[in-house]
Amino acid sequence: MRVSVDKITTWDELDAKKATGRPLFIFKNSTTCPVSREAFSEVKGFVQGYDGEAPVVYLNVQEARELSNRIAEEYGVKHESPQLLLIDDTEVKWHASHWKITEKAISRALSDQT
Repeated sequence: MRVSVDKITTWDELDAKKATGRPLFIFKNSTTCPVSREAFSEVKGFVQGYDGEAPVVYLNVQEARELSNRIAEEYGVKHESPQLLLIDDTEVKWHASHWKITEKAISRALSDQT
């Protein structure tokens, strides 16, 4: 079992992660926001309890602003941080921001897609 959340900084890295053909979570993190820190903790808690290769990547918006903006544009979801999107290759299946990012909500969103 692989228990990690992989950091991405480019669209090419995101494309490579999407190539599995499975649903994928993208977490937009702010390195200066306490709410983001708590949400990231919830994401990591989900990953720890996930049975299989964790379908989660993250980006720090301060370091990858261009990628963050492109995700918002490509998927049609206004940027917020913290923000978590569940995507398949071409569309957002679920998204949440701020305090709505919880282990329970993440698990429920993924189980609704599989």
